[in-house]
Amino acid sequence: QVQLVESGGGLVQAGQSLRLSCAASGRTFSSYTMGWFRQVPGKDREFVAAISWTINNTFYEDSVRGRFTISRDNAKNMVYLQMNSLKPEDTAFYVCAAKVPFRGSYLVVQDYDYWGQGTQVTVSS
Repeated sequence: QVQLVESGGGLVQAGQSLRLSCAASGRTFSSYTMGWFRQVPGKDREFVAAISWTINNTFYEDSVRGRFTISRDNAKNMVYLQMNSLKPEDTAFYVCAAKVPFRGSYLVVQDYDYWGQGTQVTVSS
């Protein structure tokens, strides 16, 4: 069982940065692939970034690649999403998720096993 709690959301202006944090409970945290997803009202939840349990493999949605960086600290049971050069279109509810590796795809919402409650990010123009 893994419990996830996000923090770090807020209101910023375009071009500014935010860092989202996801605190995980559970002794086997280091064995999970971790992902960040986002959702806006009326649309499906979409993939943003993921990091493998080996921490050497990271994956990004095209629109955030080069601006967002996902990282993890297994000793602290934490996952981070550093978001730079934020744009109004990044405004969404951001959610942290965990999945068992080597099963399904890091891109697919349904393949994740655990979800946090989420945090709102609002970018003004």
